Amino acid sequence: MTQLNRDQLLERARREITEVTVHDVKGQIDHRAPVTIVDIRERDEFVQGHVPNAIFVPRGYLELQIEQYQPDRNAPVVLYCAGGVRSVLAARNLKEMGYTDVSSMIGGFNGWKNAGYKFTVPRVLSEDQRLRYSRHTLLKEVGEAGQIKLLEAKVLLIGAGGLGSPAAMYLAAAGVGTLGIVDFDVVDVSNLQRQLLHGNKDVGRPKVESARDRLHDINPDVKVVAHNAPLTSDNALEIIRQYDIVLNGSDNFPTRYLVNDACHMLGKPLVDGSIFMFEGQATVYLPDSPEHGIAGGPCYRCLYPEPPAPGEVPSCAEAGVLGVLPGIVGSIQAIEAIKLILGVGEPLVGRLLLIDTLDMSFRTLKVQRDPHCPLCGEQPTVTELIDYDQFCGFPAREHTQEESGADVLMVV
Repeated sequence: MTQLNRDQLLERARREITEVTVHDVKGQIDHRAPVTIVDIRERDEFVQGHVPNAIFVPRGYLELQIEQYQPDRNAPVVLYCAGGVRSVLAARNLKEMGYTDVSSMIGGFNGWKNAGYKFTVPRVLSEDQRLRYSRHTLLKEVGEAGQIKLLEAKVLLIGAGGLGSPAAMYLAAAGVGTLGIVDFDVVDVSNLQRQLLHGNKDVGRPKVESARDRLHDINPDVKVVAHNAPLTSDNALEIIRQYDIVLNGSDNFPTRYLVNDACHMLGKPLVDGSIFMFEGQATVYLPDSPEHGIAGGPCYRCLYPEPPAPGEVPSCAEAGVLGVLPGIVGSIQAIEAIKLILGVGEPLVGRLLLIDTLDMSFRTLKVQRDPHCPLCGEQPTVTELIDYDQFCGFPAREHTQEESGADVLMVV
């Protein structure tokens, strides 16, 4: 068997693969060519800067992970390292795997910088964060870049009750960096059957304080902002505009209409959930975003143009609720929020997920935007926040924001 030294091995590899200049790669980027650029350096090199939009796959993991990022073996792939040596050998290995259009960038990242091209210095996870979120970062749909998106995200939860508890706990565990919680209630013993943010020691405490302690215990990375006040037409816009996404877990119609209208006016995605006895539902209300080319879906008013008469629909306090049910629906709300943050999957926009735990059935109904909707329709008449207690026929502020009520019955 012929033994090769380093130079001979590199020379043989260069005869078998294609090399491209940094100018070629820059041209591909500028022309938005469908090329996958892979940085195969070590982590300590990558964090000092990388080619914009390059995928980071350390050399030792390249053959194991490349198919996650580019499964098409005929698609163009450009590899680069620091100086253009490791990438030559790596390109040959990918060619042996069947990749037909793989090349190595001459001069590597050093050549890119010397040419004066802009590069990206990424935010990176600390060592503690890499360990905490390791099961996330193994997912190609998340990775380190996605985890950083989660850490930079701001999510507002309306209510720290049955739905807010599982949603907040899973969002905190997932590393969502800022969680705002709106709730002006105190913990009651009757809450503990389903509201897992709170315990016996918290009875009598404001829910926002109990929630903050529990979430910090789950994940000290998370900043918890307590809004210990009713959400009203006077403060809703001010509070909601501070956040990227809103999760609604309120238990009354005035708050649900208020949150819907405020989110639509501010262009904020609203992840909505509700529960009643053994049944639940979840959906996402996404406003149009012309600047991002996003066509939204229906809003809460499209599904429920008018609230029911007071007393027509019993609350959970009157009809009861299976304690596990809000855990299911609240977890679904957390998943939908994470999908929106990461930009992955298909959110429940224009789809209403219905859950019946008695027969364990899950159904999805398609819902359309109402062209006559007073908020998001073709000729909107609701252009500012109103008196929602009066609109819903409620005595002012005689309701709480514990967990969603029984409007699920209106669609089943």
